[in-house]
Amino acid sequence: MSVRIFGHYVSLPLLLLVAVEAAIHAGTVYLSAALRFLGLHFHLYVEGGPTSLLPRALLYTAVMLGITTAFGLYGSALHKKDREYHVRFLASFPAAAVVMAIIFYVIPTSVLGRGLMALSLFFSFVLTALVREVFFRAVGHEALKRRVLVLGSGSRAAGVVSLLESLGPGAGFHLVGFVQCGDGQPSLDKSRVLGDCTALRALVEQHHVDEIVVGVRDRRNGYFPTSRLLECKLEGVSIVDLPTFFERQTGYVQLNSLSASWMIFSEGFSKTGIQKMLKRVFDISVSVSMLFTTLPVMVVAALAVWHETGRPILYRQKRVGESGRIFEILKFRSMRVEAEQDGVARWAKQNDDRVTRVGRFLRMTRIDELPQLINVLRGDMSFVGPRPERPPFVSELSRKIPFYASRHSVKPGITGWAQIRYPYGATVDDAVQKLQFDLYYLKNHSLFLDFVILFQTAQVVLFGKGAR
Repeated sequence: MSVRIFGHYVSLPLLLLVAVEAAIHAGTVYLSAALRFLGLHFHLYVEGGPTSLLPRALLYTAVMLGITTAFGLYGSALHKKDREYHVRFLASFPAAAVVMAIIFYVIPTSVLGRGLMALSLFFSFVLTALVREVFFRAVGHEALKRRVLVLGSGSRAAGVVSLLESLGPGAGFHLVGFVQCGDGQPSLDKSRVLGDCTALRALVEQHHVDEIVVGVRDRRNGYFPTSRLLECKLEGVSIVDLPTFFERQTGYVQLNSLSASWMIFSEGFSKTGIQKMLKRVFDISVSVSMLFTTLPVMVVAALAVWHETGRPILYRQKRVGESGRIFEILKFRSMRVEAEQDGVARWAKQNDDRVTRVGRFLRMTRIDELPQLINVLRGDMSFVGPRPERPPFVSELSRKIPFYASRHSVKPGITGWAQIRYPYGATVDDAVQKLQFDLYYLKNHSLFLDFVILFQTAQVVLFGKGAR
């Protein structure tokens, strides 16, 4: 189950988990204060007199939720209780302690105290671990999943089976089966086909269906059961088309089920004057803050590039921006000077021998991208948006991939929805996959989604996700 927040689909169980963990983090500060000072305390006695504990509890909660998000523990790793998940979960608490210590140093009036801080972290660790154990068991329970019936049995509809297999226990729906609807021979196991569309309402009642997903390609052949779908709709059954279903469940717009009419009539793809103004304010604020924060890192990176391979330190490359406008992107040079001496544009490869030793580290940590903050301040780029590609690649991909040019309807970004949801792409197939995420961003972009992407970008940097 999902809800839309400013156009972005957010899992309802995930929102519940965030709310519960926020209450736990805030509560542990008060619990720790009660144990530390042997009594229920709503004030903290520090130098200068008593002060309210509430602002400190809220600050602690905000840091804990921010670190948890940055470590990808509210993302795709949520339902994968593997070794990586446990490493991230364990590492998030020391990281939060370091961040809190930095905040205490910069803002001394926010200090909690070492004893209170240690107790709060201990109780947060124990209680969130217990809550997540219960959560993992609950979200996989069939009783909590939406019962979905797919109208259609062709190749488009069969994609729901692949989706269910890829999502695994984390899927928020139970696939009841398929209904044949004038789309020829089924493209899937016939045992999954429950009947034809003439018995649609009876099948809905028999299998207690919550939602019908319309996966029929041709709706003009006389077989499309408009009146029966309306009956189900009036009985309270949700009706969605296949692209919307995939968009909600996966966070991308499925390209092979997409049509221009769906893009025209669906919600989203809006760009109001207020949205543009807020996004520009967001871009400038984040970029200026990051320039000041990362300036020492950039100086060290520049010296390292110069020491290893000399000048030029910055690499300028033509990229395609908003409305197809060409601009020069700035990056720390991570390849040899003669990497493309013949002038032919090439995709970066895994373990690319053109990359220098310093360049490999800069790419892994994404430090090579920092000069693009200047591109953002110039207005060439946004902080969040589809990654800009080189003109030769854009020409090739526009010929081979439908709707590829639509990604140039907004400014390109330093980071984006595709960057946090899909690894580095270096083939046409990768470009197709990334375009699906870019289309989701184009359709649902908002300041809220930009903040979500900004926080989740941290895990890409921390864990070297997709670097080449």
